[in-house]
Amino acid sequence: MNLTSGYPLSLIRFGLPFDYPKLQENISTEVVIMGGGISGALVSYYLTAAGVANVVVDGRSIGLGSTCASTSLLQYEIDTPLSVLQHKVGLYNAVRAYRLCDQAIDSLEQLAERTKVENFERLKSIYYAASIKDTKLIEEEFALRKKHGFAVSLIEKEDIKQQFGFNAPNAILSEQGAQTDAYTFTHALHQYSIKKGTRVYDRTCIKQIEHHKTGIRLTAENGSVIRAKKMLYATGYESVKYINKRIVDLRSTYAICSEQGNDGDLPFKNKIMMWNTADPYLYMRNTSDNRILLGGRDEKFVNAKRRDALMHNKRIALTADLKKLWPGTVLKTEFSWCGVFGSTKDGLPFIGEYPGLPNSYFALGFGGNGIVFSLIAAEILKDIITGKKNNDADIFSFDRI
Repeated sequence: MNLTSGYPLSLIRFGLPFDYPKLQENISTEVVIMGGGISGALVSYYLTAAGVANVVVDGRSIGLGSTCASTSLLQYEIDTPLSVLQHKVGLYNAVRAYRLCDQAIDSLEQLAERTKVENFERLKSIYYAASIKDTKLIEEEFALRKKHGFAVSLIEKEDIKQQFGFNAPNAILSEQGAQTDAYTFTHALHQYSIKKGTRVYDRTCIKQIEHHKTGIRLTAENGSVIRAKKMLYATGYESVKYINKRIVDLRSTYAICSEQGNDGDLPFKNKIMMWNTADPYLYMRNTSDNRILLGGRDEKFVNAKRRDALMHNKRIALTADLKKLWPGTVLKTEFSWCGVFGSTKDGLPFIGEYPGLPNSYFALGFGGNGIVFSLIAAEILKDIITGKKNNDADIFSFDRI
């Protein structure tokens, strides 16, 4: 699948930081991970740390799928508000899912320090009402999060204007949040795992997958074979072709990034992440090198040609969205891109076994919290593969729909 188009900031800024070999021989391992983006890198890291031999294989160069196009906002907040999610999956599971996302940000920070990722920064997050009709949603959402111990405060119109310089009826300010760069994080994780003995292959397209009761056999286009006891699918939106039921709605999403500026040139009075209650929602953040990155304006994904044809108009619309918040702002867009994005019925990812594919597991971090969901998937799948009970696995299982 053609996942992205345009010029993602991460790819332009960091290029190809490391080289990985193409598989040219027959190999065997305990676990084979198909997909070398952020999801596969996190799972590989956790398995490697647990002493489980694993091999990562990707059909592209590492990170050149959805990972390089990620806008890399790290939030515990799920696309589905907690006050809505409780009616879809039950209060306990809803709160637990939010709490796991909250904890995942702390875990990602620890991983960034351990693997020497430089592009990790703590940020507060604002979730604001896009219109007057959404003020009640914000109030209910705040009350429920506060009740269950999340570090949030409710801010009204006057305080929003004073503290952050834009107009909104009300908003939730969350203390827990961060930003990173999914692309460089992915490479850092792989490099760490490789030093511990993990093998990572890219530009290796798998043409055949054979599932057996005793293991897995993968055959690459060049005839090389990988034999493994277990397999993990971490190919994101491309994984839907292996699943016989509809679990995700695919959309085209768009992002732009400004030229590098000075602190005084940025409209944000405080360095924060922002998103709103609109559908599709607008989201934005400052980058570590003083750029404004914003995205949204999602469309139903039809095909890559249609997605790409809309990019020019979406770039104009996103610029207008920013100027609506901060009139008079001069935004000089340097990079723009688009990609495939997916949403599930409840906003949660799919993690774990899928019936009909023995000895196989999925790490599908669908939704706006892809990186955070991938961390949760890595923790759950590490437990499952090492034979440990994970009490949170059922929340994200395929059986829930």
